[in-house]
Amino acid sequence: MVSAVFHAPLDASSMNPSTAPSAPERPLAKVAPAAPSRPPFDWRGMWLRVLPPIFGLGLLVGIWALVSVSTGSSIPSPAATWEAAVKLFSDPFYRNGPNDQGIGWNVLSSLQRVAVGFGLAALVGIPVGFMIGRFTFLSRMFNPLISLLRPVSPLAWLPIGLLVFKGANPAAIWTIFICSIWPMVINTAVGVQRVPQDYMNVARVLNLSEWKILTKILFPAVLPYMLTGVRLAVGTAWLVIVAAEMLTGGVGIGFWVWDEWNNLNVQHIIVAIFVIGAVGLVLEFALIKLASLFTFEEVKA
Repeated sequence: MVSAVFHAPLDASSMNPSTAPSAPERPLAKVAPAAPSRPPFDWRGMWLRVLPPIFGLGLLVGIWALVSVSTGSSIPSPAATWEAAVKLFSDPFYRNGPNDQGIGWNVLSSLQRVAVGFGLAALVGIPVGFMIGRFTFLSRMFNPLISLLRPVSPLAWLPIGLLVFKGANPAAIWTIFICSIWPMVINTAVGVQRVPQDYMNVARVLNLSEWKILTKILFPAVLPYMLTGVRLAVGTAWLVIVAAEMLTGGVGIGFWVWDEWNNLNVQHIIVAIFVIGAVGLVLEFALIKLASLFTFEEVKA
């Protein structure tokens, strides 16, 4: 006996899932992008940048105070020098005659001499450096002269300037000129000589004129070396002007230091030392920034 079992008809979807209508999709919730986490502040790096200079200045002031105490205050203490500096800079641009002027006028007079002498040295030294580096004959001709004259102390040229120019101010400018020209000549010549030979071969193939070679190839490649020579030259010029003005007199920071020594005002001499250092630091920092704008990254590193 065969019994038949009847089942309820199944839903079509259960029989053939592939043909069953799909359920409506729910829209996915938008996930907001995670906000970038801000890196923690580098306190250790900040302290490593700030604390060492503070400790260095503190060490200088401490040694200075000990020296002042040990010499019976013949060397003014930091506090006494600070009081003198406050009074001095309360009116740095006074005028009480040609030989009694504020420290501001003296610094400006020295900077003017440095600018004139340094500018003349740049006008002469940079083109001479290009020619020495570019042409082997000129290099062999001028190298012995540079090697002979460069080690001479700049102040040794001061009597020559007094003899030729018959005046203290042009003699001081001449001394700055002669001491500033050597770094620019040497660094510019070295930069020209280090230009890759491939550049010059391409210029020869393209049959470029000497002016095109100078302006399109040599000048951009030599500019970092040239600016390095300029930075070294201006530092040397600022060093020399102080000593030259001590010997020639007139208005200037060097003469002002010597005049304060004659008046036995040691506090003002110490203030002038810091002023000279600060001005030299500003000049060098400005030229370093200028050089970094025209220096390739691989040279910077």
